[in-house]
Amino acid sequence: MKFPWTRDLAVLIARVAIGVVLIAHGAQKFFTFGIAGTIDSFAGMGVPVPQAAALFAAVVELVGGAALILGAATPVVGLLVVLNMLGAFALVHLGNGVFVDQGGFELVAALGAGALVLAATGPGAWSVDHLVGRAVASRREVAAPSAI
Repeated sequence: MKFPWTRDLAVLIARVAIGVVLIAHGAQKFFTFGIAGTIDSFAGMGVPVPQAAALFAAVVELVGGAALILGAATPVVGLLVVLNMLGAFALVHLGNGVFVDQGGFELVAALGAGALVLAATGPGAWSVDHLVGRAVASRREVAAPSAI
């Protein structure tokens, strides 16, 4: 089934919006707080294995955000973002209610849900994944023997 261009536009907008927010948070962990500061923050919030958790979160957010914007490895990146947001939800934000100004879970829930949708639906036509898929399909057609 072919989707209209509006679906691809909506998916692109979602990828860019989620990606920009993730990049901002990943950059904050790397460059504003530094990994050492992020580890200390995670430890203070009671996150288990804060060294690994801080590095995972920072990389998934910074690199994963860029990958989502490009539409590269979208299903895998989407699931990594979901895992990251589930951890933040369960370990840090759940006990603080909904609202982000009170440390609540609204942002991580929205990012996680959006990433899940992207992982399930794919990146749309305007993406690296789509371009790579077309190139691979084209190579298969050239390499396949003729049925005539």
